Amino acid sequence: MASLEQLKHTFFDECAEGMQQIEQGLSDIRDGLGADDTVNAVFRAVHSVKGGAGIFGFEGLVGFAHVFETTLDAIRRGDLAATTDVIDVLLMSSDILSDLVQFSRAGEAIPDGFGTECRQALERLIGQDSAAEEEAAPADFDDLDFVPVMVDAMGDDDGMRSYEIAFTPQPDMLKNGTDPLLLIRQLRQLGELELQANSDRLPALASLQLDVPYVAWTGTLRSTSSKAQVEEVFEFASDCDVTITEIGGFEPVEMPGMAEAIISPPLQPVATGPNLTEAVVQPIAFEREAPPPAPRPAASTPVAMESAEPKAQARATKPAATTTRIELEKIDRVVNMVGELVIAQAMLGQIVHDLPEGVSDRLSQILDEVVHHTRELKDGLMSMRAQAVGTVFQRMPRLVRETAVKVGKKVRLELSGETTEVDRSIIERLSDPLTHIIRNSVDHGIEAPAARLAAGKHEEGTIRLSAGHRGSRIVIEVSDDGAGINTERVLNKAREKGLVAADAVLSEDEINNLIMMPGFSTAETISDISGRGVGMDVVRTNIQEIGGRLSLSSVRGKGMTIQFSLPLTLAVMDGMVIKVGRETYVMPMSAIVECLRPPRSYINNLVGTRGMLQLRGELVPLVYLGDLLDISSSEVAGESVVIITDAGEGARLGLVADELCGHQQVVVKSIEESYGPVPGVAAATILGNGSVALILDVEKLSDLAGDPVQGTVTALRGGVAAKVA
Repeated sequence: MASLEQLKHTFFDECAEGMQQIEQGLSDIRDGLGADDTVNAVFRAVHSVKGGAGIFGFEGLVGFAHVFETTLDAIRRGDLAATTDVIDVLLMSSDILSDLVQFSRAGEAIPDGFGTECRQALERLIGQDSAAEEEAAPADFDDLDFVPVMVDAMGDDDGMRSYEIAFTPQPDMLKNGTDPLLLIRQLRQLGELELQANSDRLPALASLQLDVPYVAWTGTLRSTSSKAQVEEVFEFASDCDVTITEIGGFEPVEMPGMAEAIISPPLQPVATGPNLTEAVVQPIAFEREAPPPAPRPAASTPVAMESAEPKAQARATKPAATTTRIELEKIDRVVNMVGELVIAQAMLGQIVHDLPEGVSDRLSQILDEVVHHTRELKDGLMSMRAQAVGTVFQRMPRLVRETAVKVGKKVRLELSGETTEVDRSIIERLSDPLTHIIRNSVDHGIEAPAARLAAGKHEEGTIRLSAGHRGSRIVIEVSDDGAGINTERVLNKAREKGLVAADAVLSEDEINNLIMMPGFSTAETISDISGRGVGMDVVRTNIQEIGGRLSLSSVRGKGMTIQFSLPLTLAVMDGMVIKVGRETYVMPMSAIVECLRPPRSYINNLVGTRGMLQLRGELVPLVYLGDLLDISSSEVAGESVVIITDAGEGARLGLVADELCGHQQVVVKSIEESYGPVPGVAAATILGNGSVALILDVEKLSDLAGDPVQGTVTALRGGVAAKVA
């Protein structure tokens, strides 16, 4: 049986998924995209959080979730309109619920008064609904019209309903983490519950197993809840057999002789005084046939419930997806094994290449099959490690709301591509950069409502956050319809700080990229939102550390777009194997734009490790890798190759190597644990011939030209070969 801590871990994982569904559902409803199914989905998510919290005794979480779901239930039943103000309160409640989950997860006490204001707002919504019903009720008892005769089979006059419940747990119920006692407690919260245990399935003492629930039970529940609400108690208890039957209801039936029984005696008023309890109602005897019950009259059932029940039945008939939870460490171990398989495959390819042509043909065909299946296996495992970016995106609506309130702006966030998947290790490092960019966009990008109206814009600004795949990379884009970058202000600020010369002439793109310099900020005042100079340079560094590239564009008065592309995984990559002298290196294919062998006349040699290449009317900076890495004197000769790469921020860089050895899929081996961060080197890998090659960090190579890094890389080559091999 799973331990309590394992069950808690599973519960909190499910809470994270539920909170994402709640946030997205409420946002859809506010934007007019939600339907009845959306409200039901949000209700079920809150109900699931409450139910799980009850198992582990998180009373504060249970109490708030109960008020939250009660409000949602009022919307489901049509008793409360889903206006913008109501949805705003629910979104605020979603934020509070998320915080309560985090408090519970961390084992921290809930601060005094936390969420009280929001809870009171929810209670007022429900109270306003009740007050409206009271105002609509007749003011005087004597104004009521009474039916002359009442039939006691119609049930109680206090709105109570009776349900007969039969519950039989399956043998694996406890092993799956479902607690029958919790189900009983939840039923008791709905009303009066009477139970009778059935121990017929109890075996002999010698055969008794402590983790098998043998006892079944039947009982009667008297409650004001609908049948759908009673069924929701068992919604997540799939490992038991449950039958719920409403008794004493209002189902219309054929009643021969009923008309005469009612009409034959002279009609007498039931009551003439103000107190109904003084009336004595005599039950009427009649014989009831048993044809199929007719549909319930529309007038006796609220419209919202009438429309919701068929949908619930339709969902129940849909086969549930079969899932299982696997520890991430286990998947990582298999990924590492596949990485070793990729290395062995490359070695086998090298051996086949060295065989005589007649012998190697058949082996090459088999090797192609191995390569194909290995790639499919790798992709399948990567998809198991993958997570939708929506897990990060879901945190942004709250950030936008809170920041907009602090700065007094009206901002709307639009999300798209939330289902785009990327490796979990990358997802975990996306939150901080995105948080900074979104907060910056609200604080600096979007104008105040008055300024937007004066500029002919809508007073509410819009921020768009999107994700999508482009080739073997994922592209995340944040754009706004704000004021854009004030290039004059940025340039003046950079000159004040001495970041650029006073007489420097910069293009608009170069000025825009100044905001990514360390310590740069145009904020006039320092606040908890911005102005401390810890900004876009940190964002760019974080993105580069996970193999990403960041770029931005801006149109004055129209807005700004920040885009960064990321690898889908950090475990296996497509690389170009190159030779520099006798040493072998690997460059990420995602960074390579083109490879060429230019004529010597196209090269202008400059001082140190730099040069310039004239390429289609453009000057491309060159870096001589041999000189930079202290391998040998490197000049562009007939056999030398120039690799044009994307150096980030729209710039291109030419890397001069001696030979291209071809494309190869390589396994990324981190070297930071042994050597720390090494300038210009991203990682290492093992090639097909068994040798170790360093994977170059293309974006940092340009900055390394002229720096004393040669000794570091030279010493590193020998050390890594020993460590990795």
